[in-house]
Order: sequence, then C-alpha cells, then structure tokens
Amino acid sequence: MKIVSYLLGLVFVLVVAVYTVAFTSFGNSLLQPTIEAKIQAQTKLPSKLQTFHLGMSDFEIVLELNKNNTIHLKGEYSLFAQSFDISYSVNLEELKTLKALTQTQLQSSLHTDGRVVGDMAFLKVDGKSDVAKSSTTYHIELTDLNPTSIIAKVDTLDLEALLYMLNQKSYASADVNVDVDFKNIAPHKLDGEIKLRTVDGKLNSAVMKKDFNITIPATAFVMNLDAILAGDDVNYKYVLNSNLATLSSSGTVVPQPLKTDIKYGVNVKELAVLKPITGADLRGPLRLNGTVKGDKAELVVDGRSDIADSKTTFVALLKDFTPASVKAKIQGLRLENALYMVKQPHYADGIFDMDVDITNADANNLQGTVVSTISKGIVDTKFVTKEYKFKSKMPYTAFNAKTLTKLNKNLVDTKVIFNSNLANFDIKQARFDTKDASLVSDYKVSVKDLNKLYFATQRHLKGGIVATGELKKAKDLDFTMHSDIAGGKLDAKLHNDDFSAKLASLQTLDILDILIYPKMFKSSIDGVLNYNLVAQKGTFDGKLSDGTFTRNQVLDLVKQYARINLYKEKFVGDVNAKINKEHILASLDLKSNKSSIITKNTKLNSKTQIIDSKIEINANGNPLSVTVRGNVNAPKIGVDANKIVKKQAEKAVKKEINKLFKGLF
Repeated sequence: MKIVSYLLGLVFVLVVAVYTVAFTSFGNSLLQPTIEAKIQAQTKLPSKLQTFHLGMSDFEIVLELNKNNTIHLKGEYSLFAQSFDISYSVNLEELKTLKALTQTQLQSSLHTDGRVVGDMAFLKVDGKSDVAKSSTTYHIELTDLNPTSIIAKVDTLDLEALLYMLNQKSYASADVNVDVDFKNIAPHKLDGEIKLRTVDGKLNSAVMKKDFNITIPATAFVMNLDAILAGDDVNYKYVLNSNLATLSSSGTVVPQPLKTDIKYGVNVKELAVLKPITGADLRGPLRLNGTVKGDKAELVVDGRSDIADSKTTFVALLKDFTPASVKAKIQGLRLENALYMVKQPHYADGIFDMDVDITNADANNLQGTVVSTISKGIVDTKFVTKEYKFKSKMPYTAFNAKTLTKLNKNLVDTKVIFNSNLANFDIKQARFDTKDASLVSDYKVSVKDLNKLYFATQRHLKGGIVATGELKKAKDLDFTMHSDIAGGKLDAKLHNDDFSAKLASLQTLDILDILIYPKMFKSSIDGVLNYNLVAQKGTFDGKLSDGTFTRNQVLDLVKQYARINLYKEKFVGDVNAKINKEHILASLDLKSNKSSIITKNTKLNSKTQIIDSKIEINANGNPLSVTVRGNVNAPKIGVDANKIVKKQAEKAVKKEINKLFKGLF
C-alpha cells in the first residue's frame, strides 16, 4: 500500500508540475522564451510573443513577426475531445519585410480574420480578407486536416493591386470576380464549380513601352472561366477577348490520373503584346487552333496555323510530357512575312516550304528528317545595297534553295543546293555534332559571270570561277579553297586568323583577261600569300617565268629607235609585296639575257587607290625611266626616254606605258 501511495503521490506531483508549467501564468512565462526561439528559427524573423496565455481550456496568443506584422489567435479547446473554437486575425501591414518567411519579395499589405471550429477529424474555417483591395469571404472544410470542401467569393479584386503585391509591374488593370463552390475536392469524388469574370481590363501601354519597347494601342480585355467538377472530370470553358487577341480553350480534364480531351484556339492580332508572357521577340498576327488529347503516358498535340500566310499543320506526341515525335508541314510561307515576324529586315521575297518528320525527339537520341525549299526567291537589292553600303547597286537577283537534313542522335547532316543568277552554292554534307558544337562541311561555289559581282568587288571582271573546299569549326576554325583558274591552280587555307594562298602556274594573259586589262605580258606565275586577318598584315612572294611581251607601241618604239627587239627575249623574275592594312609596298624584278624591268618599293594604297612608283627599263644597256603617280585608274605618267627614243615619240610612249603599268600590276 505504501508503494501505491508513493506512486499516486508521484503522479500527483507530475500532474501538478505539468499543470503549473503548461497552464499557469508562471509556467507560461517559463515556456514563452523557448517557443519564441523556435518561432524565430522557423520564420528567420525577430518574432516576439506579445501575449502568451495557455490555460486548461482557453488560450490567447499575439505574435509579432516583426514591426507592423502581427497574428492574433484566441479561443477555447478541449484536450480530451481534441476540439477547437478559435478566432484569428492576421494583420500584415508591411509584406516587404517578410521575405525571409515568404521566400519571395512581396509589397503592400494583407489582412484576414475568421474562425476555426471543429476537432482533429473535422474542421471548418470561415473568414474574410481584403487581398488586393477585394472583398473576399471563404469557407473551408478539412477532414483529417486535408481540405475537402472550399467555398469562396472574391468580389472586385484589383488586378493592378495584386501585381503590385506580387512585386510585378502594373502591366494591366482590371476588376476580377471569382466564385468557388467546391463541395468536394477529394480525388475521384469531385463536386463543384468555379466561375471567374474579369471586367474593365486594360493593358498599360506606357509600362509595355518602357519595359519591352513595345508600342501597343489602347487595349481593353475581358476574361471568363467556367468549370464544373464532377467525379473524376473537370469540364471547362475559357475565353480571353481583347482588341489585340482572342484565346480560347474548352474540354475535359481528368486531374488524377491526368487525362485531357480539349480544344484550343489562338487568334493574336499583334504578337508583340505577348512578349512579357512568352519572352519571344515577335510581331505580327498569329492564328492557331488544335486539340490536346491523351494522358501522361501519351499526349497528342495537333495544330493548324496560317503563320506568315502559310498553311501549317503539326502533330506532336509527348510521353511523360516529354516530346517523343513530331511531324510538321509548312506550305506556302511568305518569306517576307516571316522576316517581318521575327523582326528582321526585308532581305528577300520568296515561298518557303518545309516537311519535318522527327521519329525520335529525345535530345540524346534524335532521329528524323527535315526537308525545306525556297522557291521564287527575289533579293531586295535596294535594301541590301543600302544595308551593306555597296558603292553600286546590287543587280536583280533571283534564287531558289533546297536543304535536306538528317538527324541521327548527336549528328545533324545537311545537304544544301542554292542557285541564283549570280552564283550557285552546293554542299554535299555539312555535319554538325551537337555534343561538341563542331561543324565539318564541304562546299562548291560556281560563278558563271564574275562581272555580276561588281557591286561587291568594285572591279569589272571577265569570265567565271569554280571553287571547292572544306570548312571545319571546332576549337579552331579551318577553311580550305581549291580552284583551277587562269590556266593554273589556286590553293588557299584559313586557320583561325591566318590566311595563306598558293598560286601554281597561273598564266598572266588569263589573269589580265579576267581583270579586263591589256594583254601586254605573257608569263607563268607561282607565288605564296600569307596574311593575318586581325592584324591585316601579310606578304606576297612570287616568281615569273617564260615571260614574253605581246605587241605594244612602247616596245615597237624601243625596237625602232634603240634597235632592240624585246619581243624575242624571255624574262624571269620576282614580284614581292608587303601588306600593312591598306598600305602595299611592292617590288618587281624582271630580267632577260640582255634587258631588265625593275621597280622597287612601289607604294599603293588600296583604300585611296593612290600609287607612287618608279619603273626602270634597261633595253640592252639603253635606259628608260618611268614614273607613275596618282590614282591607279588615271595616273600621271612621267617618261625619261631621251636616250633611246626621239622626242616626238614620247607622247605615244606615255600612253602605252599606262597600259604596260596595268599589265604588270
């Protein structure tokens, strides 16, 4: 009996101790610092319990999260029945100071108050709020602390105030009304409806212009949403109408597990207005409609559009919301309209068609083909001439193109055929590796009439050219070019910024013919050019062999008065040049058994076309000195020919020297 008495006494002492600690003013004062510390740790705010009263059946708590933000709880409870009757009042006057708790930057204020009645098995919450200047009431029922019913009415919520509270710019203003009547939101037992009405909506043109550089007209909008929840299904209809766009969607959605059968429609008069939402810098109209059917395992999205005046269709299959395959067809897209839509200049007109068949859209295992064509292409030569500052107008240019792209995992192989009245361009295989972003491509370019490129070269040329080569781009850039031209071969390569070219057995008569210069000198030339694109510096070293002069008045006069026939002599020699940006310093040393033609340190400015040169001709010991100064197209020729020609022939010599000069340079 003594043991029982001791145990009862111990229990009594423990009960008294617990009661004293938990339910008396003295005990509350002991618990308060500990609870405050726990709250501060959770909220990461300097929270304080201004009031902390916990009795056997009632309590009152006033929690100051920080200055001007308080939560007040007061009510009655039963420990044994686990029932509650609690009144609450939340007054958050400065939301911006609660970022540590909300994990996002908020503004403005928020007030809500109400009552919680029930027990752990079933609770009812009734309250009201002024969120975003609205008059909001709500009734929530919880079973086992899980929401099962929600009835709420939001009257005249201010959209601009809501955006400000969420720390967003005031892109739009509107009054929003929401009626929610969810009698049951338990999975598979849905029962309720929701109605949303947005009236007097207006877009803020000034903010759109400032933030996105978008100029839009005064825009009013209304938005309606009606949804009915029944069992597993949510049947809804949504419409957003404005003078800029109409967005609509309707159908059935099963939330758990997800299943959809919906229709959608998009009619946008000006895409630029959607930039804040889509992030895409587009403009112009867009009409799109289609369906979304299936579930999480397999979801099929199809659509039809008239984008850029085209007839466009597509079907995409998603598995677990990840694209699995895509088929698309674009027919009759207007190239000029597409350029306008993506905010590019009007480079050309044309018709664009494309067929896409991606059998595997997994980024790591891509499989499929893409075929595209451009027909009836016409370059806007007036714009291109102005944009690239050509000195003469680009001629009429018509073109067409076709590409075939094959996707195989990380490899993208593309074949290109481009034809125009200026040039043709062919690529048999351009291989791009998505893993390392490397590119390897062959090419062939054909120009039938080089003179049509005068607008770019500013030099009249004759004949054509065919060049082939390869482009490689990985860590380094490498480019090669090979061409049979002027009776010889040209081989060039570029490694990053270093360019080099090798000339083998090029015939000077063919070169002069291409340049439309007098055919004064027949020879074979070999040479090497080395040039750095960044420094714009380089050198050229060449050798002339088997050189003979064609008939010209200068050598006729030399033959007549100096009794020297230079036509029978064969010349060999060197031609060298140092290049420093637009400044060229050139030298020429031609020699035969009896004669020589030498010029050293000829100065030529490729930008101003100014030359300063002195040419020394020695015909079997008879000197002829020539100076060439001024613009290369009409230089001033000076001749010191008294030793080998009579004075009356000097005028004819000057005329022919000009031709000879062009032949040599």
